[in-house]
Amino acid sequence: MEILKSQREVELMRRAGGLVHRVLDAIEQAVRPGVTTGELNALAERMIAAAGATPLFKGVRSAHAKVPFPAALCTSVNEQVVHGIPCDRSLAEGEIVSVDCGVRLDGYCGDAARTYAVGRIAELPRRLLAATRGALEVAIAEVRPGRRWSEVAAAMQAHVEAAGFTVVREFVGHGIGREMHEDPKVPNYADRGTRRGDFTLRPGLVLAVEPMVNVGKARVKYGDAVGWVVVTQDGSLSAHFEHMLAVTPTGCRVLSNGR
Repeated sequence: MEILKSQREVELMRRAGGLVHRVLDAIEQAVRPGVTTGELNALAERMIAAAGATPLFKGVRSAHAKVPFPAALCTSVNEQVVHGIPCDRSLAEGEIVSVDCGVRLDGYCGDAARTYAVGRIAELPRRLLAATRGALEVAIAEVRPGRRWSEVAAAMQAHVEAAGFTVVREFVGHGIGREMHEDPKVPNYADRGTRRGDFTLRPGLVLAVEPMVNVGKARVKYGDAVGWVVVTQDGSLSAHFEHMLAVTPTGCRVLSNGR
């Protein structure tokens, strides 16, 4: 059951989202050939601690994983879709890295993600990033009270597929508030299956909308020994962008853009 947020709660979530925005801005400045994903995580952990917040992902358990998630950031490189674990791997010129950051500040969650180019990248990954970011922008433009989520998701999917890419189905967005994952589930595509869980957008609903888009086929699999890192099944590149969106009486407010 969806949990509607008061204006006070939305403002607290905007503050948490603002911290995530600042962390992701700092990561953007730090991403370059030769930097390690572990160094990016250390930067995020320092910023989160200095703000009096706690990392949202660190210590989270999963039925698929043998260990709790060990870091503040998910850093997913190239064919890694989500849940990449920061380590001593150095980023190389031409790669892409998706960085997902979550915090808890004053009891409320903030969550957002961006995919960054490492130095100069080729045309195909550049188009992938543009299409994935564009799908999120479609959602921001389409969200308003009274709409069914399936209408928004269908528009996102159409945008991605028109660019020649595919939408990941196994991982979707979610409601967010005091907890990172609240109802409802928020798919980035629409079909007969998703319409069974469809819902109407109402003022006070806050959603973490996070399109994950592949160059190749949509299927994914677990790609590491501990059961966290998700990769494309065919080894193709993947990108990920995310914002927290609050449904307002007149439309949509982005809570994780620093405004």
